[in-house]
Amino acid sequence: MARNVVNIEEVSKAFDIKELLVSVSLGVSEGDRIGIVGRNGSGKSTLMKVIAGVEPVDSGRVTKSNSARIGILSQVDHENPQSTVGEVVLGDTEKHEWASEPNIREVFTGLFGSFDDHIFERKFGELSGGERRRVGLAKLLINELDLILLDEPTNHLDVEGVAWLAQYLNNRKGLALTVVTHDRWFLDAVTDRTWEVVDGKVEEYDGGYSAFVLAKAERARQGLVMDARRKALVRKELAWLRRGAPARTTKPKFRVDAANVLIQGEPEPRNQGELLKFALNRLGKSVYEAHHLSVKLGDNELIDDLYWNIGPGDRIGIVGINGAGKTTLMRTLVGEIQPTAGKLVTGLTVKAAFLTQHLDELDPTWRVLEAVEKVANRIEIGGGRELSASQLCERLGFDRESQWTPVGDLSGGEKRRLQLTRLLMDSPNVLLLDEPTNDFDIETLTELEDLLDSFSGTLIVISHDRYFLERVCDRFVGLLGDKSVRDLPRAVDEYLELRHNAVNKQTVSQKLKRSSSAAEERQLKKDKVRLERQMEKVDVRITQLLIEQEACAFEPSRLIEIENELEKMVFEKETLEQEWLQVTLSLDS
Repeated sequence: MARNVVNIEEVSKAFDIKELLVSVSLGVSEGDRIGIVGRNGSGKSTLMKVIAGVEPVDSGRVTKSNSARIGILSQVDHENPQSTVGEVVLGDTEKHEWASEPNIREVFTGLFGSFDDHIFERKFGELSGGERRRVGLAKLLINELDLILLDEPTNHLDVEGVAWLAQYLNNRKGLALTVVTHDRWFLDAVTDRTWEVVDGKVEEYDGGYSAFVLAKAERARQGLVMDARRKALVRKELAWLRRGAPARTTKPKFRVDAANVLIQGEPEPRNQGELLKFALNRLGKSVYEAHHLSVKLGDNELIDDLYWNIGPGDRIGIVGINGAGKTTLMRTLVGEIQPTAGKLVTGLTVKAAFLTQHLDELDPTWRVLEAVEKVANRIEIGGGRELSASQLCERLGFDRESQWTPVGDLSGGEKRRLQLTRLLMDSPNVLLLDEPTNDFDIETLTELEDLLDSFSGTLIVISHDRYFLERVCDRFVGLLGDKSVRDLPRAVDEYLELRHNAVNKQTVSQKLKRSSSAAEERQLKKDKVRLERQMEKVDVRITQLLIEQEACAFEPSRLIEIENELEKMVFEKETLEQEWLQVTLSLDS
């Protein structure tokens, strides 16, 4: 029998007048792998903190084994900004004590791509948000713990990083794990039980995310306890699971035959023929055609001799290594960047909408609904159906009350949802989404996927959320840093195989390159360190500008100055990243 690590008994917890947990009793045992799901604000992170013992309870009891070693990754950093990465992760441990430790080497190589001294010497306060996240993960993973609690661990990780983390955790036998994340692929990969936090209670399910969807649908069918809207969304999820069930269900303990009966009764999530007919009506036969296209960012050539045809109704997912040119490719398609060679032909009827990773400035005095209605009052979503501005807001997580919130009071994630809502309200026929899922909870993601199921146009998506990519896209292309755009018939699996093979080749060539010029290699290493320091400075300046932007919400002239400088800093960062990529490739060749 597995050793019990933590128990919570009749625990209640409230903030102000909102009760997040009401008489909850749960336990975590050795080897448990538990995913925690629920809407934003439902109490998922609070439950994690209660289990970890870092958040006091209002009533009830939390007990843990005397020998239990527990670690938690929260969404807030508390480290000294003047400490180095080495000091944050390893404390006062001497280098000779950890330098040859295989687990430390594996963790740093997996999270940072290398095990070089310059990583350990960087100041924590100069790191980007994504780098700080990786440092926090490294600090947890190198230790021998009995229970790890992870709050949004995949934020800022690319597809490859998420796959590495899942494999690493699965290899840690006996480790208990609880994880809060909106990354449903990751939940399926690492968990075999699911807790849903809803209305102060915690509902328990066997299996990972896909198994949770199946079990919840079965409960809904038997008890008729779900309202019509949520039931429809779960049916959409079932339709999606038809493609891979029961392989997608992680260790389901209910009968597989019953699950298959549920799935087989559901139609496909999208009517492909109907959508293509609408797309042809809206777009004609041509959307984008690239003929021997080359694209540079600064002096760095990212894409060379590209021939690519994007047609009406295509749903394309783009994956690739950081700095390979994914966002640059999107910016080229929408005309923000001009190709340096070749020709890009854009269809005459194309009406494109581009969701970038940078928030467009909105009048902070506008209400949410007002900001959407300034674009349009109603939107047609296909099949003769329409949504009002208010209904679309609700679909993307703004309830009737929050629709009257001033834009200036929204969080970063809420502003991003508002930006997406405004884009959709403009009825584009080509939609380009660059990391659209950041800060979305799972229910909002399923609402977005449902909307995109009825989008009768061309869809192009960059995302580190593998589940979302595979859910909404039918074709995939990859950018691996070799200036080409590769078709990926087997989607993300094929991309990860290509990356694995490339890394292995780099490892072999690194062993052979010792015979090359030592002086040239030393210079490349110096250039790499120099570029990384310059990127750190640019990141710090971008952070300062974003903070100042928030503070100057009512100073239009200063906001314009900040926006201009931000644009220059972002361009400079992209240029430096491309130089860094070239230097790194030269070192690895």
